Amino acid sequence: MSADFTVYPTIDVRDGRVVRLRQGDYAQETRYPDDPCALAATYAAVGSTWLHLVDLDAARAGGYTLAQLLRRIKSATGMFVQTGGGVRSVADVEALLDAGADRVVIGSLSVRSPPLVAGWIAEFGAERIVVALDTRADANGRWRLPIHGWTEVAAGEEGAGLESMLASYAAAGLHHLLCTDIERDGMLSGPNCDLYRQLHALTPGIAIQASGGVRNLADVRQARAAGCSGAVLGRVLLEGRLTLAEALAC
Repeated sequence: MSADFTVYPTIDVRDGRVVRLRQGDYAQETRYPDDPCALAATYAAVGSTWLHLVDLDAARAGGYTLAQLLRRIKSATGMFVQTGGGVRSVADVEALLDAGADRVVIGSLSVRSPPLVAGWIAEFGAERIVVALDTRADANGRWRLPIHGWTEVAAGEEGAGLESMLASYAAAGLHHLLCTDIERDGMLSGPNCDLYRQLHALTPGIAIQASGGVRNLADVRQARAAGCSGAVLGRVLLEGRLTLAEALAC
């Protein structure tokens, strides 16, 4: 079991609104009435030190749009923030860091251009970059890596599969991995702890953040027992199925 474990409340933003998608499908969106900055403040008030902030518009179309919101959240709460969506260039990474991001989350580009992202790990440091390898099992049980907001599977590097991609990043010095089982994302069906155990055994030096499916406190504990260093909590908090205070106490 991981000795250190971080709970990451997540705020997904689309068109300026707090939303959640089911299985990464933009057509299956649930909107919530919360103001993103006010919601972040409520998370900080109960003791959360980290926030996971996602720009869903940029994840699909490129061009991070939440810099102003990021600055407001940092100013209002003092939380550490990892954030991403639409990161395509070194200038994008620099812009997010300048806006106050503590870690920049890189999704599609991590799959399309591993050497480029590996270079950023070396340039900015392993504590500033989170590689998001979001995955879905194909008909043969092989873990594939969809991109563009999980709407497309590209040919190329990701053909090596999740495990090979992760091994390459481990060799490049990666420290923070965010791994989402897409089929469980937003579904409240439990995290894929079998997958996380496999990845932890493959690369025990990488801090794995579990994402997708957490529905209760037992799931948080199971993710920790599977070797994860943290868990990203979205819908389960927004719908009051688990309080952040309970998760933090875990």
